Parts: sequence; C-alpha cells; structure tokens
Amino acid sequence: MERVIPRFTFAGVKDADISTYPVTTEDGLGLQLTRFLREKSEDVVLLVHGLTSSSDLFIMPEIPNLASHLLDNGYTDVWALDFRMSGRYPYDTETHRFSLDDIALYDFPPALAELRRHIGDRRVHVIAHCLGAVSFSMGLFAGTVTGVTTLTCNSVSLTPRVPAFSKLKLGLGTWFMEYVVGLPFLDPRFGEAPRFTRPWMVSQTVSLFHRECDVRACHMQSFQWGAGKPAMYEHDNLLPETHQRVADICAASGLNYYRHVRKMVKAGRSVKFAPGDARYARLPDDYLTKASDVKTPLLLLAPGSNRVFTDSNVHLHRILEKAAPGRHELAVLPGYGHLDPLIGKNSHIDVFPRIVDFLKRHSA
Repeated sequence: MERVIPRFTFAGVKDADISTYPVTTEDGLGLQLTRFLREKSEDVVLLVHGLTSSSDLFIMPEIPNLASHLLDNGYTDVWALDFRMSGRYPYDTETHRFSLDDIALYDFPPALAELRRHIGDRRVHVIAHCLGAVSFSMGLFAGTVTGVTTLTCNSVSLTPRVPAFSKLKLGLGTWFMEYVVGLPFLDPRFGEAPRFTRPWMVSQTVSLFHRECDVRACHMQSFQWGAGKPAMYEHDNLLPETHQRVADICAASGLNYYRHVRKMVKAGRSVKFAPGDARYARLPDDYLTKASDVKTPLLLLAPGSNRVFTDSNVHLHRILEKAAPGRHELAVLPGYGHLDPLIGKNSHIDVFPRIVDFLKRHSA
C-alpha cells in the first residue's frame, strides 16, 4: 500500500519540543505519554483518544490539528496519552477480556501521576474522544482520577446511546464474530488480507452494503462502529487524503469492549461490567451515583449527525443539569458526525475554537 502520509509521524506538530514518557499499569501493560512543549504554562492540556485510534488522532499533518491549534492559542504545554486502546499497541489484536473498568482503574491514574511528576500542581485540562471519553469520565466520577480542572468529551461520555442496528450488532454481533467467524477482533485493514481468508471475506461482505465510497477501510469502520453510510463521519468534512488513510487513524478493535458498551446501553448509563469481581471493588456499580459531587466542569460536544453514539451527550447534559445545575456545558455541532469534529478539514474553524473558549474560561 502506497502511503502519502507515514504512520505514527510527528510531522503534524511544528515548533515544539517533543518527548515521550513510559507509563506502567498496575495490571502490567506499558503505555506512553507524549509531550508537545513550546513553553511551560499554568494550564496543561492532556489529549485522550478513543477505541482503535491513538495520539495520532490529534497530530495529523494534513489538517490544522488539535494539538497545534492548542499550542497556537496559548496552551503551550500539550500532552497526549496512548492507553491500552491505542492503535500504536498490539493489545487490541490480542485475545483479551479488557473492559472500560480496566482503563478507569489501571490506565488513567498512573498516567496522571507521571504527568504530575513533570508539571507539578499546575491546572490540567483533559480533552477526550469516544470510549476514551467514556472511560476517563468513569475514572473522574469514580474518584480514581482527581485534580482535573476541566474535561471535554467528544461524542459520548457517561450515557452511551446507539442506533437500533448498533444494538443488534452489540448483542449477536460480538458472539457471531468471535465464536462463528472465529475472529477475536475487527480491523479496517481486513480488505487488504489475502483473498478468500476470513478477514478478506468479512471485508468483502461488508462492502456489499456500502456503495457510498470505494474505500474498504471506511466500510469496515462503519460496520465496526455505527449505523450509517458512512457511520463514523460526514464524507464532505474530510480531506481526500484523510479519507484514504482512515485505517491509519482508527485501527483494529478488540470485541470485549463492545460487550461492556452493550451493558451500558441497556442500563442507560455507565455501569461496572463485572460487579461481583473483587478486582474492581474500588469502582462504583453505577458511575452516575455521585454525579452532584463531581466539581470538574464538563464540556460535552454533541455532533448533530452522530451515527455512532446518537444524542448521548445531549441526554447526559440533561441528567447532569439536574444533578449540578449550571456546572456543565453542552455544545451541539451541526453537520458533524462522530469523529470528524477532530479530524475534519474545517474543525479548526468550527470546533476547536469552542473548546479553547471553554478552557480559557476555566484557566488563568
């Protein structure tokens, strides 16, 4: 496959010192923080990706990316975390039974501890996407994450809601893929597999129902994540080169996370996956139980054409407004889907300024 843009490149961030810091989780995984520093400031921003993506989501060289936008607008100390969902690691292509509870309990606390080791007690603002936003919100509302000044969540947070077809896929789909098809993960690159292998046949089958474009990875991502053609974004919001490399931006996905999302969708809110498991005794069974006690203000970004998590953040804002009136904010993004608020060609005009405005109102 010919690449116009290299994978795992830092070329999208100019005029910053770039350094990396390893993080080890209590359950034995290696993670990484990446720092983009122009100068130290009182306000630090931490970027958190979602399932199948990585820190690359925020530093794409073909667009005015979020990390660069923050650096250019007064937030001169930006960090990005690659946690266990990251496409930079092999974890999602291995047979595992991780849930979002593992991330809230094991990933974010040591990552923030390592961050604090370098920045001290300065203010930390977190911007999170997709299941990174769900799991970070879980950590915040469970108390495993503390000392966060603001949290911005794109697309979803503590009340995942999905289209009807996605509910079907979350139920029978994971069982069918794992125990009938025999694949423990889904990968947008299945279309590049050798002909007539199981991954190739899955991709061919999915593409039969997606005539909206000729990028097989785009079809697979719609199958993995939502109910739409396409499901992940609005095609018109992407540059052609971004559309061609969507498999680099969102990679393979382990199936067990879907089971936890299904349980949350059925419950109507974020709940613990295995309430009887003593390993997770530090976490609440219901993450919204003490919503009124959480002092960190949230900015909930709600894409108007979200075909992955529909109106999840609109719904959550109504709940939080009752629990803590006036503390949290909602920003509806007309014309945007699930992912394009972060990777769209005009996101630096339509979306990023709304995030910066929220940060500045809670900064020095």
